[in-house]
Amino acid sequence: MMVIRRFCKLVARASVFIRAALAAALVALPSTAMAHVKWFAPYIIDAPPEMLGDVVRNSWMWAGVALVLAFFIATRLVELSRFGSVILECLDTLTTPLWQRLDDYIRAIIAAFFVAIFAVGGVYLTPDLKTPAEWVSWLQLLIAMFIFSRRTMPLAGIGIIALWLLAMRDYDLFHLLDYLALGLGVAAYLILEPSKRDDWRSHRFEVLRWGLAIALMWSSLEKFAYPSWFYPLVIEKPFLTFGLPRDVFIPMAGVAEFTMGFGLLWTPLIRRLSAIALLVIFTAAVWPFGRIDLIGHGLIMAILLAVAADHSRSSHILVGFKSVTRNIPVALAVVMVIFVGGYWGLHDAFYDYTGVDRSAVSRATHSHNPEQPHGPKAPDSPIGAPPTK
Repeated sequence: MMVIRRFCKLVARASVFIRAALAAALVALPSTAMAHVKWFAPYIIDAPPEMLGDVVRNSWMWAGVALVLAFFIATRLVELSRFGSVILECLDTLTTPLWQRLDDYIRAIIAAFFVAIFAVGGVYLTPDLKTPAEWVSWLQLLIAMFIFSRRTMPLAGIGIIALWLLAMRDYDLFHLLDYLALGLGVAAYLILEPSKRDDWRSHRFEVLRWGLAIALMWSSLEKFAYPSWFYPLVIEKPFLTFGLPRDVFIPMAGVAEFTMGFGLLWTPLIRRLSAIALLVIFTAAVWPFGRIDLIGHGLIMAILLAVAADHSRSSHILVGFKSVTRNIPVALAVVMVIFVGGYWGLHDAFYDYTGVDRSAVSRATHSHNPEQPHGPKAPDSPIGAPPTK
């Protein structure tokens, strides 16, 4: 045990070389998951999703769930063993510099994100929420400025919520649900961090992590509800699938995103390893998808790094329940029912498609052209049917 701890300390001292090696590994690593599809591919948000019965009968989805459950259970058993504390101490040693200034880091990356979307211009919060209103960009810069003072940080949090509400003028509420949880998590952090009440402030990292976890689990359901949205990306970048058929890779990628989002809510070792895995996946996706992906996912990637660097061993929610290994599949099953039921149920509540022939409905927003290269080319195209608008 002492040998392992000494090794961790040596690794920490050699952090410069480790960072260089990690950077090289991430550059060489192919992307195992796709960027947020709405930024790069055509879609119609009010198109009916795939039949829920077809989704739950997908054997590849359940194969992915089984693999992840095996990983979670094995990780939890290791965490309960004498090696668990050693691994956590090793992670603590490697991330101590960041942990000691974690609040400064989070404030800086949130401010940097809003400066970045201010510089891009023409969007509310993400690349697909476009707006012609120039003043929106200046509001984003103001939010970034508010973050530099603890007195004005709550105003920055309120400003983030205001941006989301402003986007409702131009976009459907169901579309904006993709960004609600993360936006509320970031806003809650900015409100709680400067609080003088320690019982409130102690929850700041947890609400941020929960917001990210819920956002990842919700957005992952697009891969099951609208797999055809991902077909243009798979056709254009076939290396993404590692040679797997697209209808095998897409649901398994959705399972990976959903289950690792769930992992962010569990015990320290599971959540930290889930954060590291997601960070590698999102970082690798920057290479094929470029600057837009980096800006859009930059805040998520930075928060994942903060989760990986979180030294806390406790949680304020369901502590006893999460400590029992056999509760992992139970909790995952319950969460899947809640999110899947919520996604399909809310879509049904927002959009009336009773009696609609799903096979005849277009899910693309534009035709193929140089400015929008991901659109369908012909009615018999594998990408989809001709757009309806």
